[in-house]
Amino acid sequence: MRIILFFIGLMLPIVTISKVNAGSFGAEIFCTMREGGNDHESSWEAAYSYIKKQKGGVFKTSPNQAASQIIETVIREKDKFTYCVEYLDKLYPDRKLQKKQRQEEQKRKNEEIEQNNRRKKIENMIEDNSDDYSNESFDRYSY
Repeated sequence: MRIILFFIGLMLPIVTISKVNAGSFGAEIFCTMREGGNDHESSWEAAYSYIKKQKGGVFKTSPNQAASQIIETVIREKDKFTYCVEYLDKLYPDRKLQKKQRQEEQKRKNEEIEQNNRRKKIENMIEDNSDDYSNESFDRYSY
């Protein structure tokens, strides 16, 4: 039992220190790139890739976890990252706005599909009717 506790005690700091260091340097990457004039996407991808690579292990780091690590680092070391606070809002975009945009996009797609189905139905009806009349011959002078 003591061996297991000793092993856990040894491994826990290693795992947590690498997470903290990855988040800290991830924040440096993100903030430095943003300050240098790079857009949000490229800065975020670079920082997130670094954090994922540094964490390693069995479990993957989610984008939300990486964003939280960056924000925690910027807030914890606010003297070092004073210029970076203005960029943090992009890490957690407006979820309500995103949900509304997704719903509107889904509604538009559904309407488009419905419109295409109606068009096909009308085309099929026209095609069926034209087949019925093509077999008959019309004599306009026959009464």
